[in-house]
Amino acid sequence: MESVVALFREPQQAQGALDALRARGFDRDHLGFALADAVAEDGLAQATGISPEAGAPGGSGNVIRGVLMGTVAGLALTVPVWLLLLIIPETRIYQQGGLLAIMYGVIGGASLGGLFGALTGGDHGDYVKLLRRMGVPAGQAERFYDGIKAGNILVIARDPDGSKASEALSLMRRHGALKLDEATGGGRLQSERSGQGGH
Repeated sequence: MESVVALFREPQQAQGALDALRARGFDRDHLGFALADAVAEDGLAQATGISPEAGAPGGSGNVIRGVLMGTVAGLALTVPVWLLLLIIPETRIYQQGGLLAIMYGVIGGASLGGLFGALTGGDHGDYVKLLRRMGVPAGQAERFYDGIKAGNILVIARDPDGSKASEALSLMRRHGALKLDEATGGGRLQSERSGQGGH
């Protein structure tokens, strides 16, 4: 499977590229797109009959990140109070209660952070991971994702036997595929063509 990936500034350009790819024999199931605006995404899906691309699941990394951030938040909220209890002579008798507050703050923060991390890890929004699985180099995958966050539309064409990949790349460029530096502020490639091995 070889994939061609490109960014477009306007939904009309992406629609034109997707329509042209369909006209050249690309199956609907081998085409996809992604953008940050849910309303525009729905409109493009209806106009082309092509489903939006789901990013890869975020995975356990989001849970770990959530637990760590929750723990830090719990400490940040409770340690200053405990320090105040130590500094003010009249409140020193409550310092053990302050230690309990720190403990519960850490436990509560870690639990809530892990919960929210699990919720975000379950949604299919990791486009960097998706592009990496398609063979796009890590740095370029990050920049394609930055392009999506900047409001551009990502279009993906998958070619099972690799015979139409060059044509897909040409069609995307003809319909206004952005250079990565125009979309993300650095780089030189207009789009990325990659196989499973990243070539």
